[in-house]
Amino acid sequence: MGWDDGGLERKFHRPERGLSVDEAHRIAGYASLFGAADQGGDVVLPGAYAASLAALKGRGAVKMLWQHDPAQPIGVWDEVREDDRGLWVSGRLLPEVAKGREAAALIAAGAVDGLSIGYRTKRAEKDGKGRRLLAEVELWEVSLVTFPMLPSARVQAKADAGVDLIGMLTAAFAEARRELAGR
Repeated sequence: MGWDDGGLERKFHRPERGLSVDEAHRIAGYASLFGAADQGGDVVLPGAYAASLAALKGRGAVKMLWQHDPAQPIGVWDEVREDDRGLWVSGRLLPEVAKGREAAALIAAGAVDGLSIGYRTKRAEKDGKGRRLLAEVELWEVSLVTFPMLPSARVQAKADAGVDLIGMLTAAFAEARRELAGR
């Protein structure tokens, strides 16, 4: 990318209902799901973000970036929290920023629909299947991305979106791919 990222790792996720943006440029969704193996074989365990989120309360917010590029912040995450499913984020794209406007247009057109986290691994171990189980991570940023590594990590913010056929098909294909990979 042309910049020193200090060894940050990235974990992509595409939310099951798709990424959308409303009239106020708000977006929301799960940036990571607990227990779901991504395409690199990483699995985030419940509680993995807790220490990082507690530390961030005293020193600043998780950044919203475009495609993990620290030179391209495109908005602000107003809420970043763990719940029983994973890491939930909600925030606003900034229309005053050119890339923020572009991101909103690409999301609305369905060209971009993924979320990805930038983090450093603090504690992890391998399981019997060779997957890396992430027990503690230091969260740095959540990016809007074209190709999420975790197929079910996508933004879902528009209340009146109705039925998301593309999201349903994406989820069905992802499930079929997981089943085939398990054979």
